[in-house]
Amino acid sequence: MFGKLANLFGFLPSNIGIDLGTANTVVFAQGKGIVLYEPSVVAIDVKTGKVLAVGKEAKIMLGKTPENIQTIRPLRDGVITDFEATKVMLSYFINKAVGGGIFKVKPRVVIGVPSGVTQVEKRAVIDASKSAGAREVYLIAEPMAAAIGAGLPIEEPIGNMIVDIGGGTTEIAVISLAGIVVSNSIRVAGDEMTEAIIQHVKKKYHLLIGEQTAEKVKIELGSAIYEDEERFMEIKGRDVTGLPKVVNISNRDVTEALEDVISSIVNAVKNTLERTPPELASDIAERGITLAGGGSLLKNLNVRIEQETSIRTFYCEDPITAVARGVGSVLDNIELIRKVSME
Repeated sequence: MFGKLANLFGFLPSNIGIDLGTANTVVFAQGKGIVLYEPSVVAIDVKTGKVLAVGKEAKIMLGKTPENIQTIRPLRDGVITDFEATKVMLSYFINKAVGGGIFKVKPRVVIGVPSGVTQVEKRAVIDASKSAGAREVYLIAEPMAAAIGAGLPIEEPIGNMIVDIGGGTTEIAVISLAGIVVSNSIRVAGDEMTEAIIQHVKKKYHLLIGEQTAEKVKIELGSAIYEDEERFMEIKGRDVTGLPKVVNISNRDVTEALEDVISSIVNAVKNTLERTPPELASDIAERGITLAGGGSLLKNLNVRIEQETSIRTFYCEDPITAVARGVGSVLDNIELIRKVSME
């Protein structure tokens, strides 16, 4: 009876796990699962400093705002570049995830961050989270969180390889006995794919397109390998004279545009494998490579990695939420949190 009343009135903390991504933030609430999936964007009135929108509402404004409104992505390449905007965004997401209650108890928060973050960047995430209302904050390397979310046996003496491709970073790790044995973190991922399309269209068609248009092109036509069937998509933008223009872009164009980014990711995977101890490499050859993260959903990326490594490559269940499910699943296991925490 007391438990129900306490929960009703907000006495019990609703601990949460956060995948704080460059492109999107995913929040897992203890006892509820995934409760929030929103773009990591904040819209601010630069004259007054007032926050106008956060998340989905702010993303709609990208590229469409007057001079007095600025849309900010407070994270770049997986790390905080605008502390105040991050604090506002985290506060909004934490409050939305925890929900109402007459008396709120500050939650324990576990956050997935890139494995290559510096001490200064770690401190910025912790400070922003505490300023946003967290009681205590633990940081877990994103590939470790993704491996947990993917259901890999991370605590066993077995080599598990995870490739987590988000918006700002690609995180690659070989995990055994709840520790990262070999890792590689490169700041090349989904955002760089989008930018590569923007630059290719500008160079080949003399057409300027926005981020949201390039994102649609990536989803509709993007592929990590050249496809036999040629497909086209009509895109609209502004030509070099400043006038509106419409062109048809093909999937082969997009594959060409993405080649440098894909090569960087594949080479990072191969480099990690080359540095992996032989016994663990043998496990990976037998068990395969697991893909996670929204950026990994580029068509045929698993095929490309498999072709170049000769190792079976497959997607975990729901790759987009793997990190959030990973940090969420350890919320009530403080011993495991401490074991896999970066601190």
